[in-house]
Amino acid sequence: MTSTTGAPSFPLRVACVDMGSNAIRFVVAEFASEHEYALLVNDRQPVRLGHGVYLAGRLDPLAMDAAVQAMVGFKAEMDRLGVTDARAVATSALRESSNRSDLIDAVRRETGLELEVISGSEEARLVHLAVASRVPLGDRRWLLVDVGGGSVEVSLVDQHGILWSESHTMGAVRLLEALTGSGEQPGRFLRLLEEYVATLRIPADPGGERVAGYVATGGNIEALAKLAGEPDEVGVSTVPLDRLRAVIEQLARLSFRQRVEQLGLREDRADVILPGAILYERLGLLAGVSEVLVPHVGIKDGVALDLVARLSREGDQQDRQERETEAGALALGRKYLFDEGHARQVARLALSLFDQLGSLHGLGEADRRILHAAALLHDIGQFVSFQSHHKHSLYLIAHSELAGFNYAEMQLVANVARYHRKSEPASHQPFFAALDAVAQTRVRKLGAILRLADALDREHRAKVHGIRAKVSSSDLTLWLEGTGDLLLEGWSLKRKAQMFTSVFGRKVRVRLVGEKEG
Repeated sequence: MTSTTGAPSFPLRVACVDMGSNAIRFVVAEFASEHEYALLVNDRQPVRLGHGVYLAGRLDPLAMDAAVQAMVGFKAEMDRLGVTDARAVATSALRESSNRSDLIDAVRRETGLELEVISGSEEARLVHLAVASRVPLGDRRWLLVDVGGGSVEVSLVDQHGILWSESHTMGAVRLLEALTGSGEQPGRFLRLLEEYVATLRIPADPGGERVAGYVATGGNIEALAKLAGEPDEVGVSTVPLDRLRAVIEQLARLSFRQRVEQLGLREDRADVILPGAILYERLGLLAGVSEVLVPHVGIKDGVALDLVARLSREGDQQDRQERETEAGALALGRKYLFDEGHARQVARLALSLFDQLGSLHGLGEADRRILHAAALLHDIGQFVSFQSHHKHSLYLIAHSELAGFNYAEMQLVANVARYHRKSEPASHQPFFAALDAVAQTRVRKLGAILRLADALDREHRAKVHGIRAKVSSSDLTLWLEGTGDLLLEGWSLKRKAQMFTSVFGRKVRVRLVGEKEG
């Protein structure tokens, strides 16, 4: 991504690339304001990168060449339109390919563009951003489903963000490849598909309330809406679930060639549309809804909105990232039934300590985000067992995704959370040993801060309301303000302060606000 310096003025042009498993999408959008835009270019190149990946684990050389040529064309269009701000993202095909670096390097070499491989959680965040700009979600829960070529992102959302999300490796291209050989036997193929997707689940609302509605995104649902007689590509289309079932039955009766010739489907859509339709219907049935809303937006629109928000609110970048980190971590924590009140309290105290101790730890904003996520998630391992829950937290976080965090950052979050209790980091511990020396230092510093914050909510009662930190050449004095005598918090902090002393060379002392400094 290239960017202007300082907050830009509107109108503002940006370009976005969504390199999916079945196609590469490219848009150039002109924004009149942060939320209003018109598409100047809306291109789609039918490059099926997922084909080789889902069969052999590697990107096919011919598909890679086609992808690079598509990117060269996109860059030429950007130059013609004077676009200087762009973001290019890639999804499941590149996430799972062993040779993705070859394609990333080729794109950089030929176009100067950085191709960013994003997680399923980041996909869900971007899709939600696009949908929330088109559908008035309000404060009720909605089911949001994005079916791509290689994965399905299933989320429960409201207007403010994602409440729960899971990424399933069950996309339309992947299903087609997994069940290859039965594609020319439509009836059998339909039965196999329905059995295959029967494992999909969505969480029940704890209050027993049904979702407010079902929103679906992706190229397949847009094509299905058209087949169902809803061709609106500007507003929001509504597809009754029984009409979707009728379209499924129609597709199942037709061969690939008949879908192209009789229904007018593109060849790269005609084979994957039935797997996509089955996924959409299955999730609608699980949600207990009667219709699907199709807003005709997707990842590319979310990328554009996100990019403009970043450019136009550079001064608010920290606040925006903090909100995103908190929303994603809370959604993951709720999945594992964590103590949300304790998590929020520990995160608040940890960030307060981080901000006050900047001259001591010398870390930056990226480290603050890692500490924030680790503090919110440090106890999720109790979902497995209270005993050794710090190790279970490590495992669960290391194998999870958070929007805005790449794989390496998630390993840091996992390690910081692991060291909120028990033993300090050591070279014989495999997850810690896998980090490089710089990352290990970051974990030690952040883990030491997290231990102090966790100790200050020993009873999970949020008794500490504020902390004032005073650093000297030999000591760190923490002045605590809160409810009650705070004796247990002070005792707990002294017990868990050894790691801080080891890392920073300061003995931790505890005082209560109102005491005389001595």
